[in-house]
Amino acid sequence: MDNGIQDIVIIGTGPAGLTAAIYTGRANLNPLVIDGCQPGGQLMITSEIENYPGFPEGVRGPAMMGMFRQQAAKFGAKFLSGSAVEVDVSRTPFCVYLEDGREILSRTLIVATGANAKWLGLPSEKKYQGKGVSACATCDGFFFKESEVYVVGGGDTAMEEALYLTRFASKVTVVHRRDEFRASRIMSMRVEKNPKIALELNKVVEEILGDEQNVTGIRMKDVLTGEIQETSCDGVFVAIGHTPNSSIFERQLDIDEYGYIKTEKSSTETSVKGVFACGDVQDYTYRQAITAAGSGCMAAVDAERYLDSIR
Repeated sequence: MDNGIQDIVIIGTGPAGLTAAIYTGRANLNPLVIDGCQPGGQLMITSEIENYPGFPEGVRGPAMMGMFRQQAAKFGAKFLSGSAVEVDVSRTPFCVYLEDGREILSRTLIVATGANAKWLGLPSEKKYQGKGVSACATCDGFFFKESEVYVVGGGDTAMEEALYLTRFASKVTVVHRRDEFRASRIMSMRVEKNPKIALELNKVVEEILGDEQNVTGIRMKDVLTGEIQETSCDGVFVAIGHTPNSSIFERQLDIDEYGYIKTEKSSTETSVKGVFACGDVQDYTYRQAITAAGSGCMAAVDAERYLDSIR
């Protein structure tokens, strides 16, 4: 860094951002990492992770993110609290504007701002997150062996979640507010033909029931008749989509119709040279901690090579 200009600024501190910090730190690039509004990302609300290699007994999400952060700091990463509210990548060095008015200049940017699951907005939903309420069947389905679970949603994501959960749960019920799914026909047919899946159409979830420790049931309302129905279950998976945290990059980077930042094939490079994106903000397919970490490594290597090319 010279004249106050950073070599690398990383925006976001989930698995992608912190892995990028570890790799760029080890490369003696002195990365500056902007924490964001939720340091640690979505894993900070994940109670138990059992599918990340190296943790045969499992690990709590906050504990894992703490280890990631400690490792990044060990290699020289510096952390800056606060959130980026605006960026200017139309010129170099790039400029990141923070909510408190600070301006950070950098030769490269690694965008690792992640994505947030869309929720129903129920207080009980938030109360029981990690206690039976989840937005990721791949992450948490294993914990529901021989259990009865509900999936809320009607798109391809909901269909995929429901089908995946049949590997573990004894019964999966899909709740959808309309009388037909928005999902592709082939996905809908797979769900409708699966003997372990039941359907509750024209229903909305009004409340998630629990005993203060875990989910015990669900309360639904029939949108046609107004009838209220309560039924017991062990888990509720909300599958109504994700929102990539990419709004500050609109009109700055190429973004697809769903809000994901576009990157080059086999690369993390965005539409602007020197700006790289990794993790859930550009990954609409996998959305796993390990794939986010892997893409964070890729972004770090891409950024290092870019810096070498302009020196």
